[in-house]
Amino acid sequence: MNEYVIIGNSIAAVGCVEGIRKYDKEGKITILSKENHKVYARPLISYYLEKKTDLQRINYRSGSFYEDEKVELLLGESAAKIDTASKKVLTDSGKEIPYTKVCVATGSSPFVPPMEGLENVEKKFSFMTIDDSLELEKTIDKTSRVLIVGAGLIGLKCAEGIKDLAGSITVCDLADRVLSSILDAECAAFVQKGLEANGIEFFLSDSVAKFEANKAYMKSGKEVDFDVLVLAIGVRANISLIKDIGGETNRGIVINEKSETSIPDVYAAGDCAEGFDSSIGAKRVLALLPNAYMQGHAAGVNMAGGEEVFDKAIPMNSIGFFGTHIMTAGTYEGEMIEEKDDVTLKRFFVKDNKLVGYMLINDVGRAGIYTSLVREKVSLDTVDFELLKKVATTFAFSKENRGKKFGGVV
Repeated sequence: MNEYVIIGNSIAAVGCVEGIRKYDKEGKITILSKENHKVYARPLISYYLEKKTDLQRINYRSGSFYEDEKVELLLGESAAKIDTASKKVLTDSGKEIPYTKVCVATGSSPFVPPMEGLENVEKKFSFMTIDDSLELEKTIDKTSRVLIVGAGLIGLKCAEGIKDLAGSITVCDLADRVLSSILDAECAAFVQKGLEANGIEFFLSDSVAKFEANKAYMKSGKEVDFDVLVLAIGVRANISLIKDIGGETNRGIVINEKSETSIPDVYAAGDCAEGFDSSIGAKRVLALLPNAYMQGHAAGVNMAGGEEVFDKAIPMNSIGFFGTHIMTAGTYEGEMIEEKDDVTLKRFFVKDNKLVGYMLINDVGRAGIYTSLVREKVSLDTVDFELLKKVATTFAFSKENRGKKFGGVV
């Protein structure tokens, strides 16, 4: 009987389990989970703080998922080493778990650069796990002054989540705009305006020079008093399990389109993995939930003896703040084509007669049509792009192509 070990209990792990079970209904599956929680959707932790969801609905699969899929789940258990000679995973607690195939789905960890005085800040948090969310909930009250370092996706979702729990929220970032990794200056300003309308203050193009107790001294000379500090500067892929045994790593664990690492019988998936990004034709880490699931699913299928490749990953983001909805995908190269009014902003990027990327603010309905154009590298000569710029509709495709792509829609 095959013995499968999955290190990490994330979205990628779910994909891996479901991929395995497509081809092997009886093999033993063991999941090591560093956290003491069943798999949950990390993007929802801010919604928990807003009371838009609860600890049951935040789960990514039903409570019986592990039992239904015949999975042994070891909560609070971390892998210390993969012993490829004996084909065992050694855990921090001293367990030795044999494997036929193993998948590393260890995700990423907060990146915190050296910051003078940070060790003396008592109430400091990250914002990546449900435990982070629970700790913040216990710590913050209506008088709390919260400083968030980082105006990216994690920092801004934290700000939204705690808005009604805290007294004030200040966000700082070395970048000159919010969401600098996914939005250009004008789109970022559009989003920032909505955040400021909800009472969030920004110090951009600025960063903390040092901390003294509950005061941050900024490089600009400004001073920010706070009671609670949230560090949302960035993340780094957890690659040590593969790097320590000589596997190929870069910013992430390098994998091929089958989610195989450079080490036989060892796979990787999710935020720890560096796979093929079809939008740029090269490998890079794409820490995105859909890609994590699909990488994990490919790993599981191939681990169980099936055949599956995932070679169409692209950068994608779907996120919202206080009623402002944002979707982005692909790269921002070539000609920029814009459609906008007072409440919506759409930017399409066209190169070599193909849609290579987009930014959408508020008008995000049926954006999957645009994503499909980017992912499939569809020639714009075959669609009514003038119509698509204004509205995402299947009627921009020929009748024949509608049937092929959308299941006979006419």
